[in-house]
Amino acid sequence: MKQLVSLVSALALVVALGSTASAHHSAVQYDFGKTATITGVVVKFQAINPHMRITLRVTDDKGTREVELEGHSTNNMYRAGYRDGMIKVGDKITASVAPLRSGAEGGYMIAAVTSNGTRFGVQSAAERAREREKAEGKP
Repeated sequence: MKQLVSLVSALALVVALGSTASAHHSAVQYDFGKTATITGVVVKFQAINPHMRITLRVTDDKGTREVELEGHSTNNMYRAGYRDGMIKVGDKITASVAPLRSGAEGGYMIAAVTSNGTRFGVQSAAERAREREKAEGKP
């Protein structure tokens, strides 16, 4: 009986840890050394943890389509200037993203400019490098 209780406890622990570990994932699919901008109309926005989620309707020379983005946690974006209500469905925004390494559309939103011109977010590694080069007088 004692072995059965130990086995059941061990299995419960494995299931609990497994579901926690699968709830969060690596960001290896994003290229944080590059920055891309995506402008579109907000179709869906969730300021949730562990990551913000946003879907934009993008219209350009490729046509009209929906592009899904992931972002920092609401907590981190709040520290970087985001406030509740800054992004609403129907707003046109421009997002700065670390693009997907695969080349597919989408990315990891690191900053955004809202429809009224308010910017929030963090600088990407690529943006910091450009500023450093500019400060050093490099073209």
